[in-house]
Amino acid sequence: MRYVAIGDSYTEGVGDELEDGSVRGWADMVAAGLAVSTGEQVHYANLAIRGRLLEPIATEQCDAALSLDPAPDLMTVDGGGNDMLRPGWDMSRMMDLTRRMVDRAGDAGVRIVILTGAAPSLQMPRAELMLGRARDFTDLVIDYVADLPHASVIDNLTDQEMRRPGYWAPDRLHLNALGHSRVAARVLTHLGHETPLPSLDVPDPSGMSLVGELRYARQYVLPWIGRRLTGRSSGDGRVPKHADWSPVPAGTD
Repeated sequence: MRYVAIGDSYTEGVGDELEDGSVRGWADMVAAGLAVSTGEQVHYANLAIRGRLLEPIATEQCDAALSLDPAPDLMTVDGGGNDMLRPGWDMSRMMDLTRRMVDRAGDAGVRIVILTGAAPSLQMPRAELMLGRARDFTDLVIDYVADLPHASVIDNLTDQEMRRPGYWAPDRLHLNALGHSRVAARVLTHLGHETPLPSLDVPDPSGMSLVGELRYARQYVLPWIGRRLTGRSSGDGRVPKHADWSPVPAGTD
């Protein structure tokens, strides 16, 4: 099995930070889960970079993924979330880019699975706007791949459980370790490797105080606005964490 993941921070694994400062995330968990389930070594590449818009994902990352040698058997894709947060959102352009990835994968004989991001915490600024755009975009993607044997969609937007605050990192934009593990379980089950869904066993918090909200805005919202105003991205200067095939030994958890 050769599995490559492309996308933005969601696939890179932001929100699921390890002790050494690196990130793990659901795609790493899927690679490990495939190695456990199949009992065979999995070759895994992850070309995702935080902050990426859909265009570089659908062109640069997609082309690099399909150019890996040997070619991948499976490619997962996420993207569009960063576009949805910006003015000038163009649904038609987003669909053109999505069709490009789906068609390129089909021509290469590669199975492609498109993931939607989980619905953002409604405590996040502009969450309702982002959710509406994501729902409309997802519906169009599902319609496009409906009759294609090599393509499918995992619609995490419909997972009501994952909307709870306990699945989200402190920035409210990225999933935490539990959220990433839940997405990984959904992907593995979709691929035919039935995996129980992790879930919360504690009640949701009652809400944040005014001081907490001000601290959140200072730590996360203002830096995001600053990057938008200066044309910078959180992914500037970053490279993929697994740009070529990395072996995941059989039975690795």
